Amino acid sequence: MTSQSTLPKAGSGQASLDAHGSGLQAGLKNRHLSMIAIGGVIGAGLFVGSSAGISTAGPGILLSYALVGTLVVLVMRMLGEMSAANPTSGSFSAHADRALGNWAGFSIGWLYWFFWVVVLAVEATAGAAILAAWIPAVPQWGWALIVMVVLTATNLASVGSYGEFEFWFAGIKVVAIAAFIVVGLLAVLGVLPGVHSDKAGFDNLVAHDGFLPNGPGAILTGMLLVVFSFMGSEIATLAAGEAEDPQRAVTKATNSIIWRIAVFYLGSIFVVVSLLPWNDASITEKGSYVAALDSLGIPHAGQIMNFIVLTSVLSCLNSGLYTASRMAFSLGERGDAPKSFARTNSRGVPVAAITSSVVFGFVAVFFNYKFPDSVFLFLVNSSGAVALFVWLVICLSQLRMRRIIQREAPEKLVVKTWLYPYLTWATIGFIVFIIGYMLTDTEHDGREHVARASGRSIRL
Repeated sequence: MTSQSTLPKAGSGQASLDAHGSGLQAGLKNRHLSMIAIGGVIGAGLFVGSSAGISTAGPGILLSYALVGTLVVLVMRMLGEMSAANPTSGSFSAHADRALGNWAGFSIGWLYWFFWVVVLAVEATAGAAILAAWIPAVPQWGWALIVMVVLTATNLASVGSYGEFEFWFAGIKVVAIAAFIVVGLLAVLGVLPGVHSDKAGFDNLVAHDGFLPNGPGAILTGMLLVVFSFMGSEIATLAAGEAEDPQRAVTKATNSIIWRIAVFYLGSIFVVVSLLPWNDASITEKGSYVAALDSLGIPHAGQIMNFIVLTSVLSCLNSGLYTASRMAFSLGERGDAPKSFARTNSRGVPVAAITSSVVFGFVAVFFNYKFPDSVFLFLVNSSGAVALFVWLVICLSQLRMRRIIQREAPEKLVVKTWLYPYLTWATIGFIVFIIGYMLTDTEHDGREHVARASGRSIRL
């Protein structure tokens, strides 16, 4: 029964929190958590992977992003409710352990760890490809090794080092998208100095066979193509266990998720489909953001986007290693992984959890180079559906955790899920519907789309 696991009582201080009481240190500042929360929702898949969704659903991809974004807002609200009451490095896995039983925490924890160590391999390869194109004297495998070693060293140094690197990586992503939105809107309105585009205009939303050129069914297919690019929104709740003020950090991250998704996802995609017709060949050939910038005649647009994508890749690598290691730490702490994973050094760093995660990442990098169309493709495809299952487990956990929090520490219910339990059940139904559509979509072969989407969204 869940009631056997009690929540820390109010006023007991940070030392009572799971993370702090077992070796991790509060090395993340509020500014780190704020930028991790903002940057976490901006996946590298947004920059390039969005082109597949646009070519599938046309301007209607905005509805796909809006629906998935709404789903993420609801799920993160539920996770925020649980994490604000009990910030812990295990986040939703630890909550599932309490609410649903050890089998749930064990399963979803290892699935999530598996997802992120595969991400390490794909992002290392993607970053190495960009760097090798710039400096071909170093082979691609050499760059992959360099990138992995540098970011592993960063995570091994201290949690503060991870936070500082992620602060700047995420900051570049945020500034880049904000600048893209401003420049794009000015160009669409025809007031950008020195730039004139014959293709830009709000009429692109309806002028080329309508807002839904491939029919309303394409909205659902578009959702399958974009859902995995939202993975990472939950990183702030895992990092909260090592924050100076975890409850405040979780509350702030949860309350700001709406505008973050609205601006960075819907805002930037709206600019893309306004700058270019949805069926413009350059969108699929170059990637949506590069094509949009090229249409404005901005010099070196491709290299600018390559730099931004590289930054996103490094950010995903940095966060992926941190996230995988903290999930391994939590699993070790609960007896679901080797006990060595739960040990920390004098700086509060779980060395064994980090090294084991990066070792698997190196193995996956090897598979990527040696068996790109067989073993590695299997790893990527099998990790793709993890997002939906993670969100489903969060919803099911919150149904029971709300009652536990109200019974044991009602004063910790500082973040509340709206319209509980009705909205929670509706979200569960929506996720189950998406999974069902994914497996039964014979018209668009949903399973194939999911496999492609997972690989594409993790890659870039």
